[in-house]
Amino acid sequence: MIVKITGKLVALYDERAIIEAPPFEYETLIPEFTRRQLQSELGQTISLRTIEYLDGNPTQGRLVPRLIGFLTDVEREFFELFFSVDGVGSKKALRAMVRPVREVAAAIEEQDVKFLSGLPGIGPATAERIVAKLRRKVPKFALMVARPSEGAAGSGAEQTLDVVSETFEALLSLGHGEADARRLIDGVLETSKKKFKDSAELIQAIYMNSR
Repeated sequence: MIVKITGKLVALYDERAIIEAPPFEYETLIPEFTRRQLQSELGQTISLRTIEYLDGNPTQGRLVPRLIGFLTDVEREFFELFFSVDGVGSKKALRAMVRPVREVAAAIEEQDVKFLSGLPGIGPATAERIVAKLRRKVPKFALMVARPSEGAAGSGAEQTLDVVSETFEALLSLGHGEADARRLIDGVLETSKKKFKDSAELIQAIYMNSR
């Protein structure tokens, strides 16, 4: 199972990236939101977290190995959740993911069927199934911090997500509702340039900000 690939980005197309990792070049399928993040990385060494699967019909005797790539483990985790919904699958999920993970996750959490139905290949019935299956599984993804220009990300983005997720759970345990917890966290993250090392530090900033 290939879970990560590192090499030079030698070509970028609408739905795939070509990565040179000598002595091979690998074709990696990518959703649109990942392609946009990679546009400025042509010719550079990048790392993609990958999902490997077999494409084709086993009854016809021809299966082709495929890779799907993402810039972070968090994005890969969300994608695996998304394509697990009945009627979605990997191909439809690839086509649908034109918006950043945090936006799609927020729409699921808020039961915004209209937004989800507007994603390529996702109609109202599929959007309803996505909400029903994933609404309680996506809060931490909806709290992802937007990166300037959605550029390439590494462990720093994932560490920030962990702190935000832990803070969200802590606020819920203190009696805040989900919407209120998100509002409090967003209020600090939007106005502070500081990188919070743990949830205790972020909670302290939240209560200082709300005075």
